[in-house]
Amino acid sequence: MKKADLLNKWGRWALVTGASSGIGEAFAHHLASLGCNLVLVARRGKTLKQLGESLKRKHSIEYMVIPTDLSAPNAYQQVMAATEELPIGLLISNAGAGRPGKFLDRSNEDLSEIMELNLHSHVWLTQHFAWKFTQAGGGGIVLTGAMGAVSGLPYMAIEAGTKAFIEAFGLSLNYEFKNTGVHCTVLVTSPTETPVLGKLGFTKESLPMQPISPQQCVQETMEALYQNKASIIPGKKFRIMNALTPKSTSKKMMGAILKKNNQL
Repeated sequence: MKKADLLNKWGRWALVTGASSGIGEAFAHHLASLGCNLVLVARRGKTLKQLGESLKRKHSIEYMVIPTDLSAPNAYQQVMAATEELPIGLLISNAGAGRPGKFLDRSNEDLSEIMELNLHSHVWLTQHFAWKFTQAGGGGIVLTGAMGAVSGLPYMAIEAGTKAFIEAFGLSLNYEFKNTGVHCTVLVTSPTETPVLGKLGFTKESLPMQPISPQQCVQETMEALYQNKASIIPGKKFRIMNALTPKSTSKKMMGAILKKNNQL
């Protein structure tokens, strides 16, 4: 995607949640390189500030930092209030977390936090900004799901459920927004070289295929959004694998890996 394509279509301001590391950080770098000003949202305010300053120096952009924990009830309202006067044209709703474990061993507080972060924050931010985008005559929304979620992920049942919801939610909105000028694409995240892989107990050796880079993930996603594709699985090899692997096989394979690598 060229700089002019992005700025002409969605303007100069984008909001990225989960921006402090991994895919969210890669989105921030990519958008800044295209001249987009950024609203960076995540828990770690100091990290966001450092990222913003680095991107400002390198790309001469403006930025805003909103340090907030979207796993807390109603935290999304802080994001809405802080950005009310900004002409945001692009929402990268990327915040999320995963904590492998047996469903019956997990606390109500743990499950509630995951649902707030992986589900509710996406829904309410999408509704808020989609309304603004519609009024403005256009906008772009990326919703981050996860490859394999719709097949079920044993030992990450709540994460799979929330990510499967996000996929169905985004696919529905892509059609619903067809005549509004609002693009909506689900990033069905394939294995990507981010700190999250290690936290989930994955290693390059334990994965059936080597993960792709965050930069490739973001670039393919932005191209898909520009074309208003309903969803994208970054990495051709993962698209092929997803198409050829039965859901039952995927569930069994991922369950075995998660159980072994997290000693469950």
